[in-house]
Amino acid sequence: MMMRRAAAVLLGAFSLLVGLAHETRADEAKAGGADELKIGTLAPKMSPWGQVFTVWEKAVREKSGGKLELKFFYNGQQGDEGAMIGKMKAGQLDGAAVTAVGLSKVNKDIVALQMPGLFTTWAKLDAARNALKGEFEEGVSKAGFRILGWGDVGLYRTMTKGFALRSPEDMRGKKPYMWRDDAIQPTFYQTIGGVTPVPLNIPEVLPGLNTGTINVLVTPSLAAEQFQWASRLDHIGANVGGTAIGAVILTAKRMDALPGDLRTVVTDTGKVAAAALTQRIRNEDDAAYNRLKGKMTVVDLSADETAKWSALFKQVRQRLAQGTFSGDLVNRLEGYAK
Repeated sequence: MMMRRAAAVLLGAFSLLVGLAHETRADEAKAGGADELKIGTLAPKMSPWGQVFTVWEKAVREKSGGKLELKFFYNGQQGDEGAMIGKMKAGQLDGAAVTAVGLSKVNKDIVALQMPGLFTTWAKLDAARNALKGEFEEGVSKAGFRILGWGDVGLYRTMTKGFALRSPEDMRGKKPYMWRDDAIQPTFYQTIGGVTPVPLNIPEVLPGLNTGTINVLVTPSLAAEQFQWASRLDHIGANVGGTAIGAVILTAKRMDALPGDLRTVVTDTGKVAAAALTQRIRNEDDAAYNRLKGKMTVVDLSADETAKWSALFKQVRQRLAQGTFSGDLVNRLEGYAK
């Protein structure tokens, strides 16, 4: 019911922007052939992300009078995020909806927004991201890409199979999943010590849970539900470890090749889609966590346990400031987190 209401609200927002009067003209133009932007995503088509993208497709079709189409490739059909960025650079894909892993291939500094323990509320993330947005987008532009809209994936929580994870020491001897190409997690596990994470791409996570190759995930609740990971886990942390971010990006070459009116269509509708998706995902992630709390054992840390994790997170950020990111960037972001 909540998903249907959200879709209706989103459709209404797009309708105000584009006007349904374009529909007949769109069908006529489509018969003559439309330009097409090919966009990859790991998200399932029926997920909240896919539902918003479907409405966005309709908005672009109508606003452009049928001269432009968005074509989304769901469920990682174009490969993992690193592969999608590679295809964009090769001109085989026009855009992608990516998480921080994909963004790290374009501008690594953006990923600093999700350093462990840094931002545990959306309000603080918003303040930092808005303050540094121009700087981040300039770096993306220099790399040959454009950000159509910023977004989020959810709040990071720790989920495990067969045990409660209460302190960093509890991680030793366990089998945590780590996304291949992640810019932060190697430092995180090295700082704990005695932990060997298992690097996997997204399609490999579910089989890894089924076979017992991995038994620890640090992931948003919504992602755990949508990718069917949650049903293989039985403990979930009540404490938030950070925010998972993302964005929809296009290659600058493809964007600049569009006629001015179509470029405006993509930009304007992209802003509406990003704003709607941001609020939608935040709400859906909260709802997913509440559902999982009823199915899993909730691990609520004591003050002493929380302090141990906070100290670890601080150590990780200090190490990241020695090469992965600049010390100045880490210091500025920590200032916004206070």
